[in-house]
Amino acid sequence: MQTTAMSCPTCAVRVEGSFSQTHFDKLAPEDQKFLEEYLLAGFSIKTLEHRSPLGYAAIRSRLDRLIANYKALTKMDAQKKAILEQLRVDEISVAEAREKLEKLSGD
Repeated sequence: MQTTAMSCPTCAVRVEGSFSQTHFDKLAPEDQKFLEEYLLAGFSIKTLEHRSPLGYAAIRSRLDRLIANYKALTKMDAQKKAILEQLRVDEISVAEAREKLEKLSGD
């Protein structure tokens, strides 16, 4: 999948084009913020522990959850690409592709 439009909910400006999107962009905003804090702490749990109200165990748990979420996004993206490739080479119908993609997305 590719992002082709972006809009601002505040001012209603809409921009269309071809935008690259990473798995990091797909993480929840609180996970993105936590990852930024971890990066700025030099990827040091101890440093992050001193800068935040969270203890070492809570930070480690949150990192483990963030890693699992990232891996799940990567896996889902690979599965979507495989479905679209099956569609491209006529191994499955559009209806079958739609059904498979909806199952992946949980819709």
